[in-house]
Amino acid sequence: MNEFAETHKREADSENKEEIAASKKLRVESSEENASKELSFLIEADAAEDKGLRHSMEDEWVVLLDAARDFPGNLRCAHFAIYDGHGGRLAAEYAQKHLHGNVLAAGLPRELLDVKTAKRSILDGFRKTDESLLRESAEGGWQDGATAVCVWVLGQKVFVANVGDAKAVLARATLSDGSQDNSDGVPALKAIVLTREHKPIFPQERARIQKAGGVVSSNGRLQGRLEVSRAFGDRQFKKVGLVATPDIHSFDLTDRDHFIILGCDGLWGVFGPSDAVDFVQKLLNEGLPVTTVSRRLVREAVRERRCKDNCTAIIIAFKRN
Repeated sequence: MNEFAETHKREADSENKEEIAASKKLRVESSEENASKELSFLIEADAAEDKGLRHSMEDEWVVLLDAARDFPGNLRCAHFAIYDGHGGRLAAEYAQKHLHGNVLAAGLPRELLDVKTAKRSILDGFRKTDESLLRESAEGGWQDGATAVCVWVLGQKVFVANVGDAKAVLARATLSDGSQDNSDGVPALKAIVLTREHKPIFPQERARIQKAGGVVSSNGRLQGRLEVSRAFGDRQFKKVGLVATPDIHSFDLTDRDHFIILGCDGLWGVFGPSDAVDFVQKLLNEGLPVTTVSRRLVREAVRERRCKDNCTAIIIAFKRN
C-alpha cells in the first residue's frame, strides 16, 4: 500500500454494486481543527473512477486534506491530483507516490505564503519527479507515461499545475455580491477552465518539438504516436521535445468560488466544462455529499455518455465556515 493510501481509509462502494467496477473510495472531510487555523471555509473532497471500456485502469489519484506530511506549518496545505497513465500505469503510480513529497521538499511555503516560492517549488517538484521517474523507468525497462492535473490549497490561495490534457474547472458565481441570479434562488455558476491543454499541434508546443528535432505528424501526434506534448515519463520521447514542465496558475479563493472539478481527458471527452459544473451544482444543491456526487459524475460519463476511456474525477467543494 502506498503512502497516500496508508493515510486514508478506502471505502467500499456499497450503495450499488453494479457501479464503478474498480472504484477506490477515499472520503476526506474537513476538520474543525484544520479550519480553525485562519480560514473562513472548509473543504470537502472525494474522487471516483471507472476503467470504462478499457481492459485495465491506468489512472491514479490523490486526495489529501492535510497534506503537510513531514513539513508541518501554520499554513493549511491540501493537495489533490489526477495522473492519467498511457501505455501502462507505472508512470502514474510513480508520480502519485512522489510528486507531492518532492514539491514539499523543494520548499512549498508552510508558514507565510509567498506565491513565487510556491510556484518555484511546484516547478522544481515536477522536474525532480520526472528526472527520477526516467532513471527508474530506464532501469526497469518500462516506457509508459502520465499526464497530470494537480491542485494545492495553501491558506486561501489555490495553485493549479498541469501537464498534458487533464483539466481543472472552477465553478464561480457570476455575481460578486453573492446575491442569487436564478429564478429558483440558486446562484448561477460560471465554468472557468484553470488549465491549458498541451497538444503537439498547438503552435507553441509544435515549435518546441521541432526545435528539439521531433516531428508532429499529420495525425497531430508527436512522432506519429503520442497525443500530448507534455507528460511524466515517456522516456523514448524526451529527446524529441516532450517535457514535463507544467503550466502553473494561482488565484485567491473568495465567496464566489464554489467547487473545482478535476478530470482526466476521458471525463472531458464527454462533458463540456459548463455541462459538468451544472451537473455537479444540481446534485450538491440537492444536499448530496461530495462522495456521492463524484461517483454519479463518473457514472454519468461512463454509463450514459459512453466514455470509452478510463474516467477519473475529483470534486473539491468549498464550504463557508
